[in-house]
Amino acid sequence: MNDYASLMIATALSCSFARGIHLQIPAKDKPVDFLTMKTSIAAMILHTVIFDLLLILFLIVLDIHVYA
Repeated sequence: MNDYASLMIATALSCSFARGIHLQIPAKDKPVDFLTMKTSIAAMILHTVIFDLLLILFLIVLDIHVYA
């Protein structure tokens, strides 16, 4: 059986944490900016760290599996 949890979770998190689409943390002028469609180096690093931590949480700590 194939385990599709990693693919599904990584795709959902990637869409959710795309920089500038929903929110940008930190923004250029403010701590948080919504729907700017812009990004910065600090925002890329922070979003990558959040993405990686959530991916570790879902795949390793919670041990989620989806079999097909």
